[in-house]
Amino acid sequence: MKKINLDNKTVLVTGAAGFIGSFLSKRLCKEFEGIQVIGFDSVNDYYDVSLKEYRLKELESFSNFTFIKGNLADKELINSIFEQYHFDVVVNLAAQAGVRYSIENPDAYIEANLVGFYHILEACRNHPVEHLVYASSSSVYGGNKKVPFSTDDKVDNPVSLYAATKKSNELLAHAYSKLYDIPSTGLRFFTVYGPAGRPDMAYFGFTNKLIKGETIKIFNYGNCKRDFTYVDDIVEGIIRVMQGAPEIKEGEDGLPIAPYQVYNIGNSNPENLLDFVTILQEELIRAGVLPEDYDFESHKELVPMQPGDVEITYADTTPLERDYGFKPNTSLREGLRKFAEWYKEFYQ
Repeated sequence: MKKINLDNKTVLVTGAAGFIGSFLSKRLCKEFEGIQVIGFDSVNDYYDVSLKEYRLKELESFSNFTFIKGNLADKELINSIFEQYHFDVVVNLAAQAGVRYSIENPDAYIEANLVGFYHILEACRNHPVEHLVYASSSSVYGGNKKVPFSTDDKVDNPVSLYAATKKSNELLAHAYSKLYDIPSTGLRFFTVYGPAGRPDMAYFGFTNKLIKGETIKIFNYGNCKRDFTYVDDIVEGIIRVMQGAPEIKEGEDGLPIAPYQVYNIGNSNPENLLDFVTILQEELIRAGVLPEDYDFESHKELVPMQPGDVEITYADTTPLERDYGFKPNTSLREGLRKFAEWYKEFYQ
């Protein structure tokens, strides 16, 4: 593995107004000397734009952060910023997220996740970078029955278009890394949650509904298990991976071996959805978001599985531990407590 020192580097973070992208940008700006972080985001209205604006406002205080508003589908714009900034490391987190929305609006996924990612790969080919790190997703495992999910497993059965686009990103990155010696690492994130997260995620949506006295739907009658991963753990994983790129080597045939890797980043501790909801409820009461006598039972409804959903996600993170010495470890209660406290402050 080739070590990369991030001090004095110029780094592109796409999706910088997003949940993970904003947390990552903040930490990079704080922790590395002389680093320049260029944030890129279309700030689309897939969910409440005021949240994205709040995240960007927090980043404005860093003199080493520059924001560019634009769309990954705009090839000329992408090329021009690569020409202007000569990035050392690129972290591509921009994507159209969400499994259920991909059923309603497939166009958004093809544009952002396929065309957009292709433009990033082309730019990395024409303006070589030391390392391309990009977001994949645990959804690539589809309906795999074997758990925990390992990056050695076959992932040829996506159950949503979103999952199919993420698997496609891995395939495209592999081809580009082999053909053009672009060191690239894909990260399969497992159910990321935390303060200032995405309102379309269950914990956030549940909270919004409970406050209004609406009923929350718990899918698969509460029998889904999710490997919930706290945002700080995801960001720690990304930063470690950024600093170690796959090496460019020759194979026995004299041709380059693709400098390409994929890792899971997850908590390796799947939680039952009903337990998750119970902890969330307790933490919302503790933070004063919900009253102490909230009648929780009357506000929840157990319903069947949704199309595109999977029963369980469970990460095998042994390779990440082996290569980067890191394993996510924030407990669900600790993470949801931080979310509840943030929610109280932000909305009330």
